[in-house]
Amino acid sequence: MAPCRMETRAMMLCLKTLLLLYSLVFWGTGVLLLAVGLWWSFMLNPYTLLISNSPSIAPFILMATGGAILLFGLFGCFATWRGRPWMLKLYAVFLALVFLIELIAGISGFIFRHEIKGTFLTTYSNAIFQYDGLDEQSLAVDDVQRRLHCCGVYNYSSWLSSSSFPLRGIPTSCCISITDCSGADLRNATRAAPKVYREGCYDLVTTFIESNMGIIAGVTFGIAFSQLIGVALACCLSQFISSYLYELV
Repeated sequence: MAPCRMETRAMMLCLKTLLLLYSLVFWGTGVLLLAVGLWWSFMLNPYTLLISNSPSIAPFILMATGGAILLFGLFGCFATWRGRPWMLKLYAVFLALVFLIELIAGISGFIFRHEIKGTFLTTYSNAIFQYDGLDEQSLAVDDVQRRLHCCGVYNYSSWLSSSSFPLRGIPTSCCISITDCSGADLRNATRAAPKVYREGCYDLVTTFIESNMGIIAGVTFGIAFSQLIGVALACCLSQFISSYLYELV
């Protein structure tokens, strides 16, 4: 009986160590999600207006998920240290729920990526048509064109139908070189053509999404399925502890 108990205790110690390490990594993903949510909320929020007409709740979902993972990651470490079967089972249930949420989110993003692209096309086109250079959408358009070195939806000609074109012309954010772009140049489509970026922002953004979709999907599903490792470890440790306590009785 004693050798069997020794083997059980050794296995429990091994599982505890693995689950504790996993819980620390899991806790780290919570910190990462919380940081991404905060970064999105403070730095990327203007760009969401080019994807949707209403404020995005995605950063708040990320922050809420990150906060929940932080709490349950700490709970997982505590449950592992205390070795209470019911705590470990509760931890396994939470990990399973996180797995399902991440899996559904990943599948939904992959399936509805074309709808997202369509919404971006419509919203970005409207932002160009209603451009005034002052509101949040207009500033976001300028920032996108300046950062990505693109102009308009498909090319600079998208700006010719903008309500601001007769007065403002093409925005200076489209200029390859600010010093070589005068107001007169930007109000004349022919003169502006060689002085502005030739590639459209829509094609640039959607091409980037499509070319990196495999990587994004792989990382998302990889993180999701890693939760199953935690579920297996928590369930196994709970079973070993229950068996050990039963033997002592």
